Amino acid sequence: MTIPGVEKRLQDRYQQLVEEHSGHAHRSAAGPRILPDEPSSHAAAMAAWRFYLNPRTTFTRLAQPMLEAAVTAAQTRCSDFALVPLDWCKLDYSEHVSKADRYQTGNSHEVGYKLLSALLLGDSDGQPLAPLVAQLQTAEGLLSSRFDRPRRALSVLDELAPVMDFVNRQPLGHRPVFIIDAETDSVHHYRTWQRRGHLFLVRADQERYARLVSPDGKKGEELLLPGIAERLAQRHAFGRVREVDYKGQKVWQHVAEAAVVLDREACLNRLVDGERRRLKVRGKDLAVRLVITELRDEAGAVLERWYLLTNVPDSVEAARVALWYYWRWAMETFFKLLQAAGQEVERWQQENGRFILKRLLVSAAVSCGAKIAGWLEPKRAR
Repeated sequence: MTIPGVEKRLQDRYQQLVEEHSGHAHRSAAGPRILPDEPSSHAAAMAAWRFYLNPRTTFTRLAQPMLEAAVTAAQTRCSDFALVPLDWCKLDYSEHVSKADRYQTGNSHEVGYKLLSALLLGDSDGQPLAPLVAQLQTAEGLLSSRFDRPRRALSVLDELAPVMDFVNRQPLGHRPVFIIDAETDSVHHYRTWQRRGHLFLVRADQERYARLVSPDGKKGEELLLPGIAERLAQRHAFGRVREVDYKGQKVWQHVAEAAVVLDREACLNRLVDGERRRLKVRGKDLAVRLVITELRDEAGAVLERWYLLTNVPDSVEAARVALWYYWRWAMETFFKLLQAAGQEVERWQQENGRFILKRLLVSAAVSCGAKIAGWLEPKRAR
């Protein structure tokens, strides 16, 4: 892996930093491992500091190896679509008072940065292939592998469309499907993504209303999603599709599908004249697929139910859509490797968010290799 536009000295240092990050980190030693040809830990730390400080090691240059790895992998590991889970995690630096660009990420004791990641998965086996985007929200603004200078951060959900636009511009050879958890259940943003030509698969909240559509295309009754699930159950529409792992036990995944329309006004929380207000926004009717997946034990008891809204074409079977969402768990594992016995990112001593993001992009190159890709491999679903 190489970074473009830098001299051999910086290129060699990059290769060495990637190798240093390829071992397991521990809480008592969260720094990169020292290679045999390095004279001392102090020398290695100073070399890393000079690398991250160098103005030529920009975010976009450091991101180029992982993007090239993603493009290469997508050609052979994606058959019809490129699956791209998007998710956030909080990086806790509450005890790192020297990081002046920290901000309050949640409760009063949660101080640090918020990381948004996009991870490429294969659509046939759910295998993680490479990170596509990493961006860090700091008190000084938004830092991203997509651009080199900090800029003002939009709301959490508003930031997703630019990330989707960026991923769509990559020559992956397959159309991306963005897989997102329930915190993004927003009709306004669904409409925005549809208008921009993005495919999405989102777990909706059970309080979401949707209007049923009959096979002849006529709009019918509006119900909460649990009500639609009950209607489908009464029609015996759920089919058992596969056995999966759930909280350490084997369970059966059952799937049903309905065509629905989202036609209500959207509600947006916005600051108006310094006050937070809830605004109503009208929009076009949005026709989507509702895929309901239930995890049931051997006795048939429902242990978990997911309401999935998607604009993926009808040619993709509902059972496959449900499996794609099940594979989203690879993103959670990716974050665990960053925060725990993979990289121990929350113990990194870099002095600000800029250096943290640069080091994240160096460590991301490791996850493009077979070693960490194997760690991230999701449990097989038959």
